Amino acid sequence: MNPKYKRVLLKLSGESLAGTMKHGIDFDTVLKICKPIKKCTDAGVAVGIVVGGGNFWRGRSSGEMDRTRADHMGMLATAINALGVCDALEQLGVEVRVQTAISMNQIAESYIRNKAMAHLAAGKVVIFGCGTGNPFFSTDTAAALRAAEIEADIILKATMVDGVYDSDPKINPNAVKYDEISFHEVLNKDLAVMDSTAASLCKDNNIPILVFSIEDPENIYKAVCGENIGTIVKSDD
Repeated sequence: MNPKYKRVLLKLSGESLAGTMKHGIDFDTVLKICKPIKKCTDAGVAVGIVVGGGNFWRGRSSGEMDRTRADHMGMLATAINALGVCDALEQLGVEVRVQTAISMNQIAESYIRNKAMAHLAAGKVVIFGCGTGNPFFSTDTAAALRAAEIEADIILKATMVDGVYDSDPKINPNAVKYDEISFHEVLNKDLAVMDSTAASLCKDNNIPILVFSIEDPENIYKAVCGENIGTIVKSDD
């Protein structure tokens, strides 16, 4: 299989890194996820990655805690995940740079767009931690923002479900899966693809999103090659 896309932004949820433990990082699972990422880079695809932090902390589920502080804690959780994914990729022989939207110079580069572009051009994977660096913005929004900044061809959103449905398939056994859907429909029907800010950013910048299951990590490489998996979300023709 030959890659369809030259530059991609892969969005990994924190939950996907936890494996069967459901919390924290299961390094064997992370290695399995990173192997197809290596296949992508070996095939000449430039890969940027945004990681979530839900396996450690979710700001929106913090109860009575100050939302800004809770979101800052979530950003630190994504930095932990970024370092974990970095280590797994490096063990596989992939050159990686971690860039964070909050300065932590002892452990990662601060996010600088020109540096990220230079790393990608040199064949290195760039992992973006700490979301956008701002509270009240999700890591999905960070993925949309970084995808626009690095001029990615597509966002690959690896999730715990195999695509976009008209209702929650975990609740409704008759939920219908879309093969293709427009941003207009996603926003109007309030479908659980990305939050509305992220979806609007993708729509405005004409960046398609492919939503697919990470249960089989090989789907990452299949997605890069344009195989018919998951659901593609794109602008109206």
